[in-house]
Amino acid sequence: MRPIRSGAVSFGLVTIPVRLYPATTSRRPKFRQLREQDHSPIRYRKVADADGREVPREEIVRGYEFEKGRYVVLTDDEIAAAAYQGGPRIVDVAAFVDALQIDPVYYRTSYYLEPGPTGEKAYRLLRAALAETDRVAIATVAIRSRQHLAAIRPQKDLLVLETMYWPDEIRAADFENLETEVEPLESEMAMAKMLIENLATDFVPDQWTDTTREKIEELVRQKIEGKEIVATETPEPTRVVDLLEALKASVEATREQTAHRKAG
Repeated sequence: MRPIRSGAVSFGLVTIPVRLYPATTSRRPKFRQLREQDHSPIRYRKVADADGREVPREEIVRGYEFEKGRYVVLTDDEIAAAAYQGGPRIVDVAAFVDALQIDPVYYRTSYYLEPGPTGEKAYRLLRAALAETDRVAIATVAIRSRQHLAAIRPQKDLLVLETMYWPDEIRAADFENLETEVEPLESEMAMAKMLIENLATDFVPDQWTDTTREKIEELVRQKIEGKEIVATETPEPTRVVDLLEALKASVEATREQTAHRKAG
């Protein structure tokens, strides 16, 4: 695994050299658009709206649309200068907050931080201090010429940096259906809690798999082998008519599952 950049975490007068690694990778099936008659891949060309001519990469600049159809051109250096306000390689810690105060909707992308040479002691100190105080560091960081709000949190022996959405990027959840006050019955609440307890368990990541990806990979394998593919019908979801009855049925259905899990 290669780092995407090297830099330093700065808090107070302490500077910790670090290397930044992507913590995740996409495993989604990748598809190409093809011409139906001969499966020739479809290419995408960059063309100018004005005349439809293809534009070479070296002639492409970046423009900010300030009015419909009107642009201001910015150079890469100008964009970088705006993003790297604290220095191009500095993760600038501004505050420490209670981890529970951050709604997960703010989190965007995860990165592992590895201590660089001479930074191991300060790295371990920051990780341990965050763990013991149940705090996360709030910082700003520039990645690929874009400034991000970020949180740094401990994870076992590591520090993990989470880039975050800015507050004005979070959409308001304004739904008319939520304005109507509907109080659940006590019996419904009791059944809902029972259902939750029946399905309560520890989170073990390896138990969860992307079944869509597995089915697509199996479908591809069968087609390569020339097997006939028989489409299966997807049953329509059962419509809930009586909430209490649906909850009772769900509790009964999960009891055996719960007993089997606890026995194992």
